[in-house]
Amino acid sequence: MRSKIVAGNWKMNKTMAQTETLLGELAAKVPDTDAEVIVAPTFVNLAAAVNQLEASVIQVSAQNMHYAENGAFTGEISADMLLDIGIGTVILGHSERRSLFGEDSALLSKKVHTAIEKGLRVIFCFGEELEDRKSGNHFKVVEEQLKVVFDLPLASWKHIVLAYEPVWAIGTGETASPDQAQEMHAFIRKAITSSVNKEVADKVTILYGGSVKPNNAQEIFSKPDVDGGLIGGASLKCDDFMAIVKAL
Repeated sequence: MRSKIVAGNWKMNKTMAQTETLLGELAAKVPDTDAEVIVAPTFVNLAAAVNQLEASVIQVSAQNMHYAENGAFTGEISADMLLDIGIGTVILGHSERRSLFGEDSALLSKKVHTAIEKGLRVIFCFGEELEDRKSGNHFKVVEEQLKVVFDLPLASWKHIVLAYEPVWAIGTGETASPDQAQEMHAFIRKAITSSVNKEVADKVTILYGGSVKPNNAQEIFSKPDVDGGLIGGASLKCDDFMAIVKAL
């Protein structure tokens, strides 16, 4: 059985007070579920979130990290710093990191390797732009981005969660249809089978990330190769996020 996960990426939202309020609401309303429930607040609120959720089933993830252990990298955060405050998961490769901050596969490979060497679990994001989809290059683009994890040792795959995010469906209100999501998730497993092996392909959790909302979550999650979601805007509202958790 693959792990089922609903992860909320809060991006650059919520002050400390707002974070405490939302976490309190989530902890009070989280349903009894076999799925993992994860939230990823901003860096400055991570330690407080870990402390507040100590007695809750809700886990806390970071949104990013640097590949170096330490050094002259102003404004950056290392894996050791995350581990030191109780963080066990980090999101890497999000489309906004790629498009707005120029993160490419070479950089992401270093980040992924460092995270795994340190014992962090990685939610590795990838996905095509609208022009890739329109030109029919979406499978090729996704397979190219996945080469970052294809090169990992077999033992490292237990630290990997994949998150397919069609960039054209993030924050746009557009959503890949459930059939489009399933088609890509099935392709991803096929690509992993070819480049790694079938056992890894069958075991790895693949999340869908692209405007998942309470009204479409159940249909998307019903697809056989979709193991949950990486949720953006809807994770900032308690009732919406909990409805998505219940849908899984």
